[in-house]
Amino acid sequence: MCGRFVVAGAASDLVDMFDVDRSADDLPEPSFNIAPTDRVPIVLDTIPKDADPDDEPVRRLEGARWGLVPPWAKDVKVGVTAFNARIESAAEKAHFKNAVKKRRAIVPATGYYEWKTVDDVKTPHFIHLPEGELFVFAGLYEWWRNPAEADDSPDKWLLSTSVLTREATGALAGIHDRMPVFLSSELLDEWLDPHTEGEEDLLAEISHGGEEMAERVEFHVVDRAVGNVRNNSPALMQPIGTEPPA
Repeated sequence: MCGRFVVAGAASDLVDMFDVDRSADDLPEPSFNIAPTDRVPIVLDTIPKDADPDDEPVRRLEGARWGLVPPWAKDVKVGVTAFNARIESAAEKAHFKNAVKKRRAIVPATGYYEWKTVDDVKTPHFIHLPEGELFVFAGLYEWWRNPAEADDSPDKWLLSTSVLTREATGALAGIHDRMPVFLSSELLDEWLDPHTEGEEDLLAEISHGGEEMAERVEFHVVDRAVGNVRNNSPALMQPIGTEPPA
């Protein structure tokens, strides 16, 4: 987990939901089969460069490439396999540790897909919350400066993100051994606040805080068409029958 997810609504709908102060002009379109390297909407808090360091942060809604590219990377391809970050080790990994400290984000999602393996047969499931409630995945973000682009190019700076994962709990553990870190509403502001130093205690707090949400999830088997990134429609989320016996 997590290699595919869904953002079914317009990204602009997230503005009121998360009290966003500033929204980007180029937000991603809804997608029912988001894959690594696709652009996804994320929410982050930043202190403007011309502001006092102690000022209140500005909450922003941005579009980011899924797969974190750290500032020191020589090539954007570094992010291709970094779409997830294990919460148990993110604070020590060179790829993620600086983002853990100061550049934390949330990744809203309608739901996500996971494959359950039984006797070498992989069956895709759609995992979601009741009544259309959104997941809020705990994420990280970084800005990467593209050396191949001119300084005045709109593509000079790339914003990228990763979703934190942890050991699966409850019914989700029967599908896959990992799950996203679900961020509880009580911890959202603390997680995003750039004044808060991202340390092991904060990671442990958000990891534990999401366990209650993990108990509320619902899931069902979906068509194998979701395995092809070229397929992208609401039909991918629909149940197709019963799950094969374990």
